[in-house]
Amino acid sequence: GERQQDFLCNLEDVLLLLQEACNMIEWCLPHDVNLDGVEFKSMASGSHRIANDFIYFRKGCYFGLACFANMPVESELERGARMKSVGILSPSYTLLYRYMHFLENQVRHQLQCPGQYSPLEAFYEDKKAVLPPAGNGLVTACPTWSVTTINRCMHPEMKITHPAGCMSQFIRFFGEQIMVLWKFALLRKRILIFSPPPVGVVCYRVYCCCSLANVSLPGIGVSVPELRPFFYINIADITALETELSYVACTTEKIFEEKKDLYDVYIDNQNVKTHRDSLQPLLRLNGADKEKYRKLSEQRQMLLYSQEVDGDCTSNEEDLFILFFMELNNRIFQTLSEVAGSADPTLTAEHVRAMGLDPQGDRSFLVDLLEVYGIDAMLVIDNPCCP
Repeated sequence: GERQQDFLCNLEDVLLLLQEACNMIEWCLPHDVNLDGVEFKSMASGSHRIANDFIYFRKGCYFGLACFANMPVESELERGARMKSVGILSPSYTLLYRYMHFLENQVRHQLQCPGQYSPLEAFYEDKKAVLPPAGNGLVTACPTWSVTTINRCMHPEMKITHPAGCMSQFIRFFGEQIMVLWKFALLRKRILIFSPPPVGVVCYRVYCCCSLANVSLPGIGVSVPELRPFFYINIADITALETELSYVACTTEKIFEEKKDLYDVYIDNQNVKTHRDSLQPLLRLNGADKEKYRKLSEQRQMLLYSQEVDGDCTSNEEDLFILFFMELNNRIFQTLSEVAGSADPTLTAEHVRAMGLDPQGDRSFLVDLLEVYGIDAMLVIDNPCCP
C-alpha cells in the first residue's frame, strides 16, 4: 500500500509538509532540516507485512526513533492498508526512549485521524531544542560507564539504549556465541546484523554489541576508531558505510550480504560469519570462551536467586552483564599495559590465562588486539611473534 510518514524532529520550530510517491514525508517540524532519506530509515523495508514496530536509525550526526503502525482500511486509493511512522530526531540516542509511548500513541492517532497534527505541534513546541547549524558533527558513541556509576539510580536515564531485559534477551538469543561477538566488538570490526522485520528488537542487539566493548581504564582506546551504533540501515546508507572504519548496524535488506566490502562480520539470525580469512579463527569457541560464558550464566542464576529469595531489588541483570564484560575488558587491558611498560614486554601463557584467555585458541585474537590498540608487547607462547 501507499506509505506515508509523519516525522517530528526535535530540532527547532518550523512546520513542513512533503508529498512524494511511495514512502513520503507527510508532515515535519522544522521547515529547514535536511530529512533526505529519512522516509526510508523510519519505515524498514518489509514493514508492510507486520502490524507495528519501532526503529532506531542515524541521520547525519543525529539519531532517530520512529514508531510504525499498519492499519487495514477499506480504500482502493490506499490499497487496503494505511501505514505510517511518527518519529523524532536528537543529537543523542540515550534519552529517545522517553518519547516511545508518545510516538506509539501518535502513530495510532494518525492512522485513525489522518491530518490532525495539533498534538504533534504542541509536543514539538514543548520539547524543541536548538541544534548546531552544521549537520556534520561527530556522532555520539556508545555510552561508557565506570564501575562506580552503574547503579539502580541511573537506570532510568539509560533505558533507551539499555531497555529492561535488553541485554539478557540478547545473550539468551546468541548463547555462547556472545563470546565471539565480544571479540569482534573489542577489535572494533564492522558488524552487520540481518533480520526480517520487526526490526526494533534487532536495533537493541546493535546497542548490546556495542556495550560488549566498554572499557573504563583511562587512556585505553583513544587511538582506535569508536564502535559507532548505526542502528537500522538500508541501501541509501551504502555511501556513508564505505568510509566507516568501525560500526554496528542492522538491516532488513538481504542485498547487503553481497556487499562484502562494507562489513567484516555478518550475522544472519544466530549465524555469525566472516568472509575475512584472518578473522576465521575468532569464530571458533575455545575452552576459555566456554568458561567465561559459564561464569556469566552462573552469576546470572545467583542474581535471579537472590532476587527471588531475598527480594533484592538493588541489582539487576543489565548491570550484571555490563559489569561482566567491562571488568573482563579492564583486566585484559590492565595486563597488556603492565606487560608493555615492563622491562621485558613479553606476553607469556601465564599472562594470557590470567586475562581469562586461551594461550592457543586466542592467539590470533591477541595478535589483532595488540595491533589495533597499538600496544607494544611481544606475544611468545609457542613460536615468537612480534605484532
